[in-house]
Amino acid sequence: MFSKNLIKLTPLYEKPFFTTQDIANVMGFKLESARVFVNRYSKKGIFIKLKNNIYSFAQMWDKRSIDDYFLISCFLKVPSYISLLTALSYYEVTTQIPKSLFESITILSSKKYDIKGIRFNYYKINKDFFNHYLKKGDFFIAEKEKAFVDSIYLYSFGKYSIDFDAIDYSKLDKVKILKILKKYPEKTKKIFEKLCKT
Repeated sequence: MFSKNLIKLTPLYEKPFFTTQDIANVMGFKLESARVFVNRYSKKGIFIKLKNNIYSFAQMWDKRSIDDYFLISCFLKVPSYISLLTALSYYEVTTQIPKSLFESITILSSKKYDIKGIRFNYYKINKDFFNHYLKKGDFFIAEKEKAFVDSIYLYSFGKYSIDFDAIDYSKLDKVKILKILKKYPEKTKKIFEKLCKT
């Protein structure tokens, strides 16, 4: 019975995450029965609960692609977009590469999730600064200049740590950064001015 169930779940195996409704659909269960099934398989360590009604296969958790983790990150907290060192590393703007860490910007409360060794950190910013991101595939990610601006903004308020010496400034558009910074606090602008002089 156990093996037969796993075979039936095959269509969900490659998905970064799935819902209780997905389980109901592939198993032919009613939703309430699917909830019982999901709870049972989570206790057995076959499923990992990401948040309410959202799960992933434990066996595949540390084998997912970067894009899969980006998608999961955007889905765990809505709205949010990939940014900071995670995005800067993605664009190869920094040599400071966070391992098993995915950082995002949100307008909701800051929060950190640690799910089986993979960390998802969310940093709250003012909704007026929640912009300059784009959709790539199924996830949202900051433009590289915005990822840099998000970093110096949080850094200027003591809420973020970053090694500015690891940044390749030749890969950033200074004019675009200045345009983005127009509405930002003076203390954030001063950090950028200081970096330009070094």
